[in-house]
Amino acid sequence: MLVTWPYRRRGSFLEAFDPRARLLAALSLMLSTLFFWDVRVLAGLWGLALLYFRLNRLTWRETRRAWLFTGFVAFVFVFITFLTGRGGFEVYQTERLLARLTLPISLFGWTPAIPITVERLFFALSQMCRMGTVITAAILIPYTLDPSQYGVVFRGLGLPDKIAYAMDLAFRFIPTLGRDAMQTMDAQRARGYELENIRGGPLAQIRRLAPLVVPVTLHALMAAEDIIDAMDLRAFGVGRRTWVTELRFRRHDFILLGLSAALFFGSMAAAALGFGRFWTP
Repeated sequence: MLVTWPYRRRGSFLEAFDPRARLLAALSLMLSTLFFWDVRVLAGLWGLALLYFRLNRLTWRETRRAWLFTGFVAFVFVFITFLTGRGGFEVYQTERLLARLTLPISLFGWTPAIPITVERLFFALSQMCRMGTVITAAILIPYTLDPSQYGVVFRGLGLPDKIAYAMDLAFRFIPTLGRDAMQTMDAQRARGYELENIRGGPLAQIRRLAPLVVPVTLHALMAAEDIIDAMDLRAFGVGRRTWVTELRFRRHDFILLGLSAALFFGSMAAAALGFGRFWTP
């Protein structure tokens, strides 16, 4: 049985908007970050995303795991970007040295040193603001979109029935795999298997995770086969599919869509005119 994301109604005025309009608004925020390198502009977009997050009445307590996981990935990416400057050389040509970090190790007489420059620092900050905007807008989608409307939302955006239903199943399979993994871990612990004390090298650790990975993978494949059989019995794909829920745009939806379009195309035009290029003080 498939499970869904922890969605619940929060009484926000944004819940009165069409879910397609809210989804497109989040996507416009994410895509608008692609046009800028100026940390000031990206910080403004991140602030706008946080305001949109707050207006949806989401709390830190219910989204904490999503923030911690995505935040850790973003921190590692930004930290590596800051140390190596990788990707920044395409944005700036010269660097102003602030300090040089010398590592307390020596390899064949060579001591690694990492230059810390103004350009690398602000490039890393711009990447942090960009990823912060994308993460904030992305977290909104599973927590504010009713799981029963996934398929009809994607179909309402113009996607074919098969693709809309495939995306519906993909969104539902992610929390389902998480539930199966937790159940399998509990079952293995009940049998005395200590997952917390896995030792050895990388290959040894991967082999010892087989009692967890194999059952979860097999269960996912069996669930997929059951869904395929159920769809075949209902002649899915033979004719045009009908949906229980019908979505219709209203006046306030068009206002939100207009604001989203203005943000996206305005960002595109501003970038074409040279606004929002890489900046350092």
